[in-house]
Amino acid sequence: MRGAPNCPRCFGPLRPPSAWSSDWQCAVHGAVLPFQARRPSLDVVEKVRKEARVPFWLPWPLPPGWLVTGFGDAGEEGGGLRAGVVALSGPSVTHGPADLVLVAEEPGVGLGAAFAGLPGPDPGPGFDLGPPGAKVQTYGHPTALWWVESAPDRAVYVGEAMGNWLWVVGWPAEAGCLVALAELSLRDLREQDQEFDLPFGAFSPRLGDEP
Repeated sequence: MRGAPNCPRCFGPLRPPSAWSSDWQCAVHGAVLPFQARRPSLDVVEKVRKEARVPFWLPWPLPPGWLVTGFGDAGEEGGGLRAGVVALSGPSVTHGPADLVLVAEEPGVGLGAAFAGLPGPDPGPGFDLGPPGAKVQTYGHPTALWWVESAPDRAVYVGEAMGNWLWVVGWPAEAGCLVALAELSLRDLREQDQEFDLPFGAFSPRLGDEP
């Protein structure tokens, strides 16, 4: 059984649609797209391929020792998934465990900013001033990411790919070294002509309560 959907901007509870409103309502942010966390499984990958309107970015090959530890999405029934999250966990570049979430979303959804600990819903003007702090490969092309100041316990990079925001958030803050130095190659899970032997791990606590 999956858990109740949450607000994509603050992960708070939502009031479902009713006879008076067709929207999911957050007490703080008003009408929003419901966010749903999901355990890692091949069934979720198939759901992504059928319903996603945005990329679900997966670093492939995964860094050594890393596992896929969950997915998440925001969208309404029949309207497609308009934000997607892939969660990963593995060894830190310094010591101890680390977590990453990769978020692709349409402008205005606010899910990436929520993971980043920012008021959102988008990075805000001027985030891309100056040289980028990292680059990743998307569809074989270099994509610039800029470091964004956020909560001290995490590293946040954001850029644009395929007309959508691309956020990479890592815990602890030292996990940002992986993003800045590894030049990750990202694959879109929606693509049909590819097969992955995905190593799944325990559900990531970064996605909230386990569904």
